[in-house]
Amino acid sequence: MKTKKLLKHIFQLKETKCTILSDKEDAISKATSSIKYHREKLEKYIRNNQKFLYSLQPVPGEDGPLIVKLMAEASEKAKVGPMAAVAGVLADLAVKDMGSKVAVVENGGEVSAVSNRPIDIALLAGDSPLSKQIGFRLQGFPVGVATSSGLFSHALSFGEAEAVTVFASNAGIADAVATAVGNLIKGDDHREAIERGINKALSIEGVRGVFILYKGIVGKAGQIPQIIKVSPEEQL
Repeated sequence: MKTKKLLKHIFQLKETKCTILSDKEDAISKATSSIKYHREKLEKYIRNNQKFLYSLQPVPGEDGPLIVKLMAEASEKAKVGPMAAVAGVLADLAVKDMGSKVAVVENGGEVSAVSNRPIDIALLAGDSPLSKQIGFRLQGFPVGVATSSGLFSHALSFGEAEAVTVFASNAGIADAVATAVGNLIKGDDHREAIERGINKALSIEGVRGVFILYKGIVGKAGQIPQIIKVSPEEQL
């Protein structure tokens, strides 16, 4: 991620590990407070609603706090379990609470960003030759970006793609859709699998574009940010 002339802060709370960028110090404090607050709300809700934690299908969340409602909405659109959207939604809420001209939160690989300047992010795709060598220059804000992988990610995926990166109106939608599309990318007909994933992604409201890397083959469609070479000093 391009961070020149921006303040950068690494923050970790249990499983949540974030990189926060801003042009203002107080915005970073607001982001960490937001993550703590909304994560606590989610944990409290889950204690009495275990299905929300374990389901691989959408679960209603109308009775829950804001984070639960947003996760439920994103998972319903993508037809995946609500926890598939947790990292993205936490990032979205933190960015909203920052209230600065540059507000970027990367949470476990999912990015929510508002900025008055371009932000560069690297593609993370495990052992693929393209991993950390290319990236995307984000310019249309606000934007959410999420990547799912069937090969290297700690998150659950039933697919085999090196990377499925989704660009959307927010990170919660991107996160859930990346999981849904990633689950579809498998089988011996690599191009057909990629086409299936692209069609799924672009059928979901809020998705702007999708980039899929499967067995060394790249498929992309919709509004994809400029693809760039990235240098080690600009990576997270």
